[in-house]
Amino acid sequence: MLRHLVNGAVGGALATAAMSTVMVAGQRAGLMRDQPPKRIVRAILPGHPRKPKPGEGVLGTAAHFAFGIGSGALFGVLTRGRGRVPLGVLYGLAIWYGSYAGWVPKLTTMPPAHRDRPGRQAVMAAGHVVYGLALANALTRLGRRAAEAA
Repeated sequence: MLRHLVNGAVGGALATAAMSTVMVAGQRAGLMRDQPPKRIVRAILPGHPRKPKPGEGVLGTAAHFAFGIGSGALFGVLTRGRGRVPLGVLYGLAIWYGSYAGWVPKLTTMPPAHRDRPGRQAVMAAGHVVYGLALANALTRLGRRAAEAA
């Protein structure tokens, strides 16, 4: 179980990096103004939830990776380290939906997905698909390495 947890956490870190690439590309393409993790941190930090705060970019990135690593660790344990691509994609989309139709709007930093700017939610949904794909592939590769080492 510990191996699945650790492999999932490593996979979650790699998957978050892949997802972040999609998010940065979406921002550069003009589909979203700034990164949602940064906006979420802005809402959580003391002060006005919509006014920029010092360090929010770094804290947003750290929080995003922490969430991605934790989610990857959970996936690794739940799937017993079996990185099945369809399950990874569904997992990524479930995280997107649960976040952007659930707890993120409650912070009042962003509207629910169905009322948000279509470009941002398209980027975020695509990013979460990439997260799920990368997570499943990482778990598959890490599982193969463990089996070869045994």
